[in-house]
Amino acid sequence: MPKTEEDLHEISPAPEQPGPVHRGEPVEFERASGILLHPTSLPGRFGIGDMGEAAYRFVDFLANSRQHYWQIMPLGPTSYGDSPYQALSAFAGNPLLINLERLIDEHCLAPWDFGGSPAFPERSVDYGPVINFKQRLLRLSFENFKVYASDVQKKGLASFIDANHSWLDDYTLFASLKDYHGGSSWVSWEQDIATRQPETLKRWRNDLDDLIGFHQYVQFTFFRQWSSLKKYANERGIRIVGDIPLFVAYDSADAWAHQELFYFDTQGKPTVVAGVPPDYFSPTGQLWGNPLYHWDIMAQDGYAWWIARFKAVLQQADIVRLDHFRGFEAYWAVPAGEETAINGKWVQGPGVDLFQAVERALGPVPIIAEDLGLITPEVEALRKALGFPGMKVLQFAFSDDATNLYLPHNYESNCVVYTGTHDNDTSLGWFSTLNEKDRMAVQLYLGGCVHELNWDMVRLAFMSVAHTAIIPLQDVLSVGSEGRMNTPGRSSGNWGWRFLQDMLTAAACDRLKALTEIYGRTVGKKSGCL
Repeated sequence: MPKTEEDLHEISPAPEQPGPVHRGEPVEFERASGILLHPTSLPGRFGIGDMGEAAYRFVDFLANSRQHYWQIMPLGPTSYGDSPYQALSAFAGNPLLINLERLIDEHCLAPWDFGGSPAFPERSVDYGPVINFKQRLLRLSFENFKVYASDVQKKGLASFIDANHSWLDDYTLFASLKDYHGGSSWVSWEQDIATRQPETLKRWRNDLDDLIGFHQYVQFTFFRQWSSLKKYANERGIRIVGDIPLFVAYDSADAWAHQELFYFDTQGKPTVVAGVPPDYFSPTGQLWGNPLYHWDIMAQDGYAWWIARFKAVLQQADIVRLDHFRGFEAYWAVPAGEETAINGKWVQGPGVDLFQAVERALGPVPIIAEDLGLITPEVEALRKALGFPGMKVLQFAFSDDATNLYLPHNYESNCVVYTGTHDNDTSLGWFSTLNEKDRMAVQLYLGGCVHELNWDMVRLAFMSVAHTAIIPLQDVLSVGSEGRMNTPGRSSGNWGWRFLQDMLTAAACDRLKALTEIYGRTVGKKSGCL
């Protein structure tokens, strides 16, 4: 029987802090650095960054500047709002990242198929036209694949389907049903398919066979292209830092296919949703609306769904960044139907149990814990018990006194320092909006004057004791607020920034390389461990 919001009263945050967790051989972090850039921001012909030539040239830039990491955001298929953190699947890939030109070599598209393409902007993503254009070309590619694919190509698709049944079957049916229903959320579908009645599932699979085949082909194409790009990066000493959001979107294949794992009623509607409580910045809190997990039910099969999720991300990336890590210790649960997050309450998360189960199944996993915001002693104790490095953001460091934990002189080595994240303005944009007091604090910390603020911030990150330094590409390219990737709380106009190929200059590469070498972030020295 589905549990309801009342059941949450039986759960309370753990009163005791965890001790050290028994783990296998630690995963070592080298003293190194890297760049944060989502693939959508890459240059390209068709309105959005993808896995084409520009992605390979970016890897070359990383290698030539002696970087070791390329950090990305979640690669899942996006929907309304275009956020990679509200994906339609925790396992599938984003079709918009497929490079269409590479399909010419496979005889699935021809050069003339691109005739009459829209005049896409070069410096931003206009998602509506991009989606329409790419969906049309991908559908044409699938039709050509059915006719012209070689036996090797067909066997490759069949092998991919066979190897990924555990998530692909549900996702491709979900995506096909969304297409059939005009993109509407699954809760608005006919009740028998929304609640996954067995005979109805069978009927829809038969009725939507061709659409399902199309989505299988798209996922096959995505993962083939991503695997090739990742292999190219790894061969050049570049490791991919992936991203796992704590919560999944309500309108996702995961929530629809695994309703028993969430706090849903018998109609598939949430009884409680995620958010954060009121604080200094928001007197009503933030109502995110994501469905909440039945952690007790997940524990019964050893967290199989989470193990599968980690395994899937580790096929896409080499290191995992866990977004909203504090929610694994305790999370804010708000009754469904509330207009604000005020009337929520803290509920205990899975804590060390989940991560011990993951390690038993997969071995030691290199994990970065996103521990920004208001972090309690219990959350900090959990992170330290697990040995995960936390995050430090320089833009948070200058609005307090010398004890501010984001100031580099207060770091421990087991952390990852950023000038800013995807949720921050660029360093130049941030500095331009500071009040006089905070601006002076930055100047004093930097030695009394600011030369080139973005490069000053890069130098500050690189010279710190943090074993890892990650810099948004915007700060390397001296981009202002026009390069901001996301503004939290803004429902549209995010995730659109792109750069031009000629912005990756030899001068920027040499300057980044010099700082990397000066501060000992070329790969070789070991510093810190999980």
